[in-house]
Amino acid sequence: MVLLDIQMPGMNGIELAAHLARHMAQPPAVIFITAFDAFALKAFEVHAVDYLLKPVRAAKLAEAIRRAALVQAGRSAQSAAEAVPAPAPAPAAVATALGLQRANFAIQERGRLLLVPVADVLYLRAELKYVTLRTRAREYVIEESLLSLEQELGERFVRVHRNTLVARQAISGVERGQLDLSDPDKAQESWQVILRDIDERLPISRRQWPVIKALVSSRS
Repeated sequence: MVLLDIQMPGMNGIELAAHLARHMAQPPAVIFITAFDAFALKAFEVHAVDYLLKPVRAAKLAEAIRRAALVQAGRSAQSAAEAVPAPAPAPAAVATALGLQRANFAIQERGRLLLVPVADVLYLRAELKYVTLRTRAREYVIEESLLSLEQELGERFVRVHRNTLVARQAISGVERGQLDLSDPDKAQESWQVILRDIDERLPISRRQWPVIKALVSSRS
């Protein structure tokens, strides 16, 4: 069982509840205890058991805890009875459906869960079944589709190539690279994105070149 507020440092309660549902086979029962009444609908959309407004009476809290225990018992019984568990929602789908935009990526790595702020991400690149997430400090691997990430984070990121999304604020310019005739999807002029904070260059596809050119030109 988890008791959550709405406004919390690092990640709000709605987002945390969505992360718990995504990353745990049997997520805990969630009870929101908050002074904000405007988020009740979103709270129940991430399967909260109860939504209590401060100041909370002891009797109300006790009733919510009893209800959470019953809900968890029912979930455990249902899981045991199901031969094939239902597929989990696509990682970005929960936030998109709720009209939310995550503040962090929750990354499982060597037995721990790391939170990487979306604001720190320079680019996202699809590689086989995974997506590489690059910050100024290092790379991470996440199991999400580039398309779902683009749908959720399209205001922050722009597609520069069929397999790469780049943070708009991370683009400091473009430059010509070596022409690669083996890849017809690359820009005819073989333009590349110049990134802030790191020396790596990313190819721009012919299809996306007008978009990136317009983005860079608008800042000049």
